[in-house]
Amino acid sequence: MKKIMTIVCLLTMVGISSAQTAEELRAQMKPKKDSISELQNEVDALQAQIDNLPGWRIGAFGVIGGNISQFNNWYSQGTPNVSSGNIAITLNAFANLKQEKFFWNNTANTNLQWLKFDDEDDDTDDDSYREATDVFNISTLYGRTITKKLFASALAEYRTTLLDNTNNPGYLDVGIGATWKPITNLIIVAHPLNYNFVFADNDEIFQSSLGAKIVADYTRKIGKLNLKSNFSTFQSYEDSDLSNWTWINTLNYTFWKGIGLGFELGLRDNSQETLAFERAQALAAVSDPPPADFEQPTFDSIDNEIQSYWLIGLSYSF
Repeated sequence: MKKIMTIVCLLTMVGISSAQTAEELRAQMKPKKDSISELQNEVDALQAQIDNLPGWRIGAFGVIGGNISQFNNWYSQGTPNVSSGNIAITLNAFANLKQEKFFWNNTANTNLQWLKFDDEDDDTDDDSYREATDVFNISTLYGRTITKKLFASALAEYRTTLLDNTNNPGYLDVGIGATWKPITNLIIVAHPLNYNFVFADNDEIFQSSLGAKIVADYTRKIGKLNLKSNFSTFQSYEDSDLSNWTWINTLNYTFWKGIGLGFELGLRDNSQETLAFERAQALAAVSDPPPADFEQPTFDSIDNEIQSYWLIGLSYSF
């Protein structure tokens, strides 16, 4: 019994000693954490001063996603022998010049994705990689200082695809107006005088027009996190069916030497693209030539749903 009591006492003393040691270590950690917080605040303040200095800022980040699979005699699924793959790449790049009396911002966004689904028991199916997502957007914005946060500006923005149907359609916005920078990292462009040039083989659906251009862009780096949100819309003065908007959001968290995890979500509304697709589908479903009573889809008859894509995968930044 005495041995048991002795062991219990020793264990109790060890526990108390460990608790005291842990509390002492936590007490030593607190002022060090406070010092780290103060140093980080100083670093952030210095970085803000650097960001306000004149000169060029150049950088890029993006996402790489993909998977490859192979099934042999996997009878629980409809196609037991199949190989499939998905490869996707996004890039967000910028080159911005800041001076005392003007600024010049240049950006590029690209999202390319390929899909493959090869049924090895069907010799007639397409076993190649096919384009799935195809986005290409570049813009240049020049602003002349009016006040600290307000600028007279001119914008040129071009949007199309790279892998298929390049410049069919393609959109070029050119306009002038004002740019507002209410807070750091946020730019709001309002150009009431803007012409939307539309390039396409089908000029019955795709038409150029005069309208207003609005762009909101937020780009920020918080520690190892890069984020970018860009909303761009053209509102036609001639017909609402000629208006469009695109909203692209990208997150990128770096783990090691520019490599990390990234996510991108894109949304778009474009009645002209929807109508062109619906007409192509309707024509493909009838004989050639179409019957006399065939009625083509129109802007009034189509259901103009929001277009979207998303991608998650390894990210890179430099």
